[in-house]
Amino acid sequence: MSESVTALRPITITANAARRIAALVAAEDNKNLLLRITVSGGGCSGFQYGFSLDDTKLDDDVTFERDGIKIAIDTTSLELVQGSEIDFVEELVGSSFQMRNPNATSSCGCGNSFSI
Repeated sequence: MSESVTALRPITITANAARRIAALVAAEDNKNLLLRITVSGGGCSGFQYGFSLDDTKLDDDVTFERDGIKIAIDTTSLELVQGSEIDFVEELVGSSFQMRNPNATSSCGCGNSFSI
């Protein structure tokens, strides 16, 4: 990791998120899969989170691990979500990965977009 990346605060993965990622990896029968988190412009608050399974680690990725699972996030996105916690929440209206981002000054009602 470069010096600027090591100065960033890590992403925390909850036990619920780790279990869900492990279940998704097992269902795909590919032990190389990791959860990729991206941040892009858009959404109702300015930035939006993206979550996908990927089996490729890119050169500018920073990875975090818990209980044998990995998440990857590119350094540009990491600057916007450093210190966040990723969780998997199951509610009556559905289940989803959610970010608790201490850098966000506001977020939308669904929790998938934010502003800084």
